[in-house]
Amino acid sequence: MERYILQTKNLCKNFKGQLAANNISLAIKENSVYGLLGPNGAGKSTTLKMITGILKKTSGEIIFEGHPWSRKDLKDIGALIEAPPLYENLTARENLKVRTTLLGLKESRIDEVLQTVDLTDTGKKRAGQFSMGMKQRLGIAIALLNHPKLLILDEPTNGLDPIGIQDLRNLIRSFPEQGITVILSSHILSEVELIADHIGIISNGILGYEAKINPGEDLESLFMEVVKKSKREMR
Repeated sequence: MERYILQTKNLCKNFKGQLAANNISLAIKENSVYGLLGPNGAGKSTTLKMITGILKKTSGEIIFEGHPWSRKDLKDIGALIEAPPLYENLTARENLKVRTTLLGLKESRIDEVLQTVDLTDTGKKRAGQFSMGMKQRLGIAIALLNHPKLLILDEPTNGLDPIGIQDLRNLIRSFPEQGITVILSSHILSEVELIADHIGIISNGILGYEAKINPGEDLESLFMEVVKKSKREMR
């Protein structure tokens, strides 16, 4: 029997009469990488912000590990949404120290996550001097501190060079083996195709497709078909 770490049922978010998320029903399998695809402004970030408690849902359900989601579940969820939340005048270790102190975690956890994201040799270099890829990896390290069961990454490859993208891709693919399920949002089809096990395609706030990625599938044609269909339905 397949286990789902997260499900949403008819999840909606209404901003002043405009539906940014319209009856979104996701099913995220445990220990997998789920790619949430969609054009910019499709409703991906809004959906992820509801799952992480940043935004309050207008209606619908969020089910986490078989029970209705509550803010207590955030202890098992790590997230990097939009820009990494860094203190740019602090080192990588100091940034993580702030969080371990706030969360009441052992300081040994800092070395563990720095090793996971390959940032052990940054020394006294301040986060403000990091490359975009290093900042993204530090943001992921912060999200990993609390040993999350679910890791949510919103457009994590934005602004990265090809080497940074490949490093991040390899890192994300390693997480399911560590018992971490990943939801990855992106508008870059080729990247999601290389990373994800399953995909959902959102356009105009509507989830138009959800399935396992099949080898050789023309993801671009599928994506365009879903986007065009959602536009027709909006008219």
